[in-house]
Amino acid sequence: MEALAGRVLAAVRQQALIPRGGRVLVALSGGGDSVALLCLMAELARHSELSLVGIAHVNHQLRVPASDEDADFCRALAAQFELPCVVETVDVAMLARQEHISVEHAGHQARHQCFDRVAEQFGATEVALGHTLDDQAETYLLRLFRGAGAAGLSAMRPRLGRVVRPLLTIRRAELRAYLTSRQISFLEDPSNLDRQVPRNRVRHDLLPNMERYAPGVVERIARSAEIARADEEWLGLAASEAAVSIVKRIKSGVEVEAGRFASLPLALARRVAKDLLSQVSRKAVGFDQIERFRALAVGGPMRIDFPGCRAERTRGMVRLVTRRGRGVPTGSERFQYRLEVPGEVAVPEAKLVLSADLVGKDSVKLRPSQENGLPLEQAVSADVAAGPLVVRCWRPGDRFRPLGLEGHHKKLQDLFVDRKVRQDERSRVPVVLDGTGRVVWVVGLGLGDDFRVTEATASVLILRVRSLGDKL
Repeated sequence: MEALAGRVLAAVRQQALIPRGGRVLVALSGGGDSVALLCLMAELARHSELSLVGIAHVNHQLRVPASDEDADFCRALAAQFELPCVVETVDVAMLARQEHISVEHAGHQARHQCFDRVAEQFGATEVALGHTLDDQAETYLLRLFRGAGAAGLSAMRPRLGRVVRPLLTIRRAELRAYLTSRQISFLEDPSNLDRQVPRNRVRHDLLPNMERYAPGVVERIARSAEIARADEEWLGLAASEAAVSIVKRIKSGVEVEAGRFASLPLALARRVAKDLLSQVSRKAVGFDQIERFRALAVGGPMRIDFPGCRAERTRGMVRLVTRRGRGVPTGSERFQYRLEVPGEVAVPEAKLVLSADLVGKDSVKLRPSQENGLPLEQAVSADVAAGPLVVRCWRPGDRFRPLGLEGHHKKLQDLFVDRKVRQDERSRVPVVLDGTGRVVWVVGLGLGDDFRVTEATASVLILRVRSLGDKL
């Protein structure tokens, strides 16, 4: 195996991006990074480290006729590798106007929707993107300039649902040298030279100057992103644990003990405030809003209106409620959290922590599950579970196909009745869903038949539950 492919494989294994034998779809733009990604994934496939199932390309229609030529290039390259190729054409500029979003955001949205569709079509367990170490450093700096916190400075995650980035430890120049040594052609997008685009100014002006003053700065910036990502994951879990004792759920929002909130360490208080504001308002939360909430809790104004919610301080409590007419949450919508793979998320409403780990089927060794106690584990076929996972409470109308019912659907409400779950406890039972909204697991009560592990399963998700506050 070539040295560069060996380094990519080491990163894939270290970060659990692709299980041995995983079915990989390559997102191909035609640029140097994605072409190198395709070649490297093909090399790993030749060594039986993974299975390469196809190529996906999105024609954004932004540079006609050049964008059509890009699509033709990707089809031709796929034919050389004897791989199926799906090309989807999207008028991204029109989509941006219709959705009132930036062209960049519209393009991102169109690409990932395409990747999800093609992954389902080919039965792919992972979608590989060609982002590099340089891309990671650029993203970090762009977010730093916007004043981002740890979440933003985490930059690009190696894995997000089934999307994986195997090249985040590799420099762009190394990929170019790899392609040159093999005389492999690729496309140059002239828009990447447009200095009006902030990322291009960072790429072509700022980072080269920083390298002159501090050689190796790109690697150190990427390392800072990795440190921020680990800090962010811990802070999120710590904030959820802190909220258990100081936050009370009410019908229209939450009540927070002002004194105990004010005594939290500053970083923890800010994260608790951010989580509460976003959960109640269902909107993005900025730094200024977080600081205004903290000021109210420690004795500032008695009432503050936020986008989508209102905070009032009375008798030592801060009540944060959804503003009337802005989507008041009902009793069956008390919580919803994203569960990364791999990763974990605290569910304070159920006083539990759920985790997800991706493993090969041969390595599955479960501890006995306990339906009336913890720990509890469940093996799930990762081949059919479309990420990212969602953990939320039961909602009226939820149904799934439980094991043993020969393919028939069953309402979760009927499952609760059969398993004698009291009505006041049902809204606290975590339900795990995949990215398409299918019920994967009703924690402690039932696995969806679609997600059972079979002889044909290549990779497995291990879902685990432990009590909030317990250590593994």
